[in-house]
Amino acid sequence: MADEELEAIRRQRMAELQAKHGDSSDQQGQQEAKQRETEMRNSILAQVLDQSARARLSNLALVKPDKAKAVENYLIQMARFGQLGGKITENGLIEILEKVNQQTEKKTTVKFNRRRVMDSDEEDDD
Repeated sequence: MADEELEAIRRQRMAELQAKHGDSSDQQGQQEAKQRETEMRNSILAQVLDQSARARLSNLALVKPDKAKAVENYLIQMARFGQLGGKITENGLIEILEKVNQQTEKKTTVKFNRRRVMDSDEEDDD
């Protein structure tokens, strides 16, 4: 019986190791796909933007990563559809940033809700 129990434990451990190894290979595949995607994005942006515009976009990414991602997506989409006539300069990038800023601008409003409370001074006049 000890041999049967030992064999069952070995099979269970082997199954756990195979499952763990399979999960790690899936994670590696996902990491590699993500790395390929970022390399592709960077190569497209390097072809589309000149050096000063690229520097401005990387500075924006440090401060506002979501806005920089939106601008990158916009530039990549324009490049894929052939809407760009050449490399975008820093001034061109500033115009694009203003467009994206207008589209994503959030308006905040403040509403005061004042309570009407009876003034205690009015009662003292009697």
